[in-house]
Amino acid sequence: MSNNKTPEPAPSLPWWHPDAFETRADALVCRAGAVKSLRDFFDRRGYVEVETPALQVSPGMEPHLMAFETSLHDITRDTAGAGRPVYLHTSPEFAMKKLLAAGMQRIFQLARVFRDGERSARHHPEFTMLEWYRVGAGWRDLAEEAAECVRSICGPLVQHNGQSCDLAQPWEFLSVAEAFDRHTGIDLLATVDDPLAPDSDRLGFLADGLGVRTAETDTWEDIFFRIYLERIEPHLGIGTATVLHSYPASMAALARLSPDDPRVADRFEIFVCGLELANGYGELTDAAEQRDRFTAMTAQRVAQGRDPYPVDEEFLAALTNGMPACAGIALGFDRLVMLAAGADRIDDVLWAPVAEV
Repeated sequence: MSNNKTPEPAPSLPWWHPDAFETRADALVCRAGAVKSLRDFFDRRGYVEVETPALQVSPGMEPHLMAFETSLHDITRDTAGAGRPVYLHTSPEFAMKKLLAAGMQRIFQLARVFRDGERSARHHPEFTMLEWYRVGAGWRDLAEEAAECVRSICGPLVQHNGQSCDLAQPWEFLSVAEAFDRHTGIDLLATVDDPLAPDSDRLGFLADGLGVRTAETDTWEDIFFRIYLERIEPHLGIGTATVLHSYPASMAALARLSPDDPRVADRFEIFVCGLELANGYGELTDAAEQRDRFTAMTAQRVAQGRDPYPVDEEFLAALTNGMPACAGIALGFDRLVMLAAGADRIDDVLWAPVAEV
């Protein structure tokens, strides 16, 4: 009988170990260069770099978000109390829009943002978001500016996870309805004749016909994302970058509804090599409609068994006071560096990853 044993795998080295760090050094040099190039890019276009607090009354209202909560104490008044709850922001969106209401015209920010429950090859609990807003612009203006921005950092050709994308070619602008028709044959807008009450039964029937699993308790949005993730997203940004636009009105978030078709919103996402890179809006400026949406988002959170987040009343007051017509976009800076450096994992482009506990 042989006494040979399979050797134990060598323990992985900590990120700060010189040998481990060396494997990431080129990507980190690329990251540093990307920061400089981005600042030059926006400076040439008349943007002002701003900074807003990470601590906010509301971290964001989207139902899927999981924020980090802490307490804020006023030591001059209440040294013994529990303090008031505040959150690490999931995006600088609310604060930046208040700056637009204050009179700023073109602003950008490289912000550290925080999202709990998100850790994978493409996600990290603390990451960097590049966000910018332009008064007087529409969503397509920002999408085209984003294309110029990505090319300026990545060059004409990128590769990621075995896929390639020619950024020099004209980017494909594809509506969500067109994407569903192309890849599934589903007439998506026929299921949203009433934007406030999408027809989940009809979409579920169509999903069953595709062999996409559904359940009786699924909402329209549940079914939408199941079809989208299985049949559509894998095809986006392959060979040519994709700007997926005109999301159904029920998924508008903070985007205005399209003046051409109230069933859809002026919302878009950018995909390169199958990687979701950015999310942008023609911004909603109506405070009453935004409050109604926050109410609906809160109801969705509660229905999912999650605690509701407070509404940022100051943000709604800024909208009421008057935020100009504008468009904005949030782009995952770490993912942009992944494309520029040819990295497959987000940890490979972070100077110091968040410790796993």
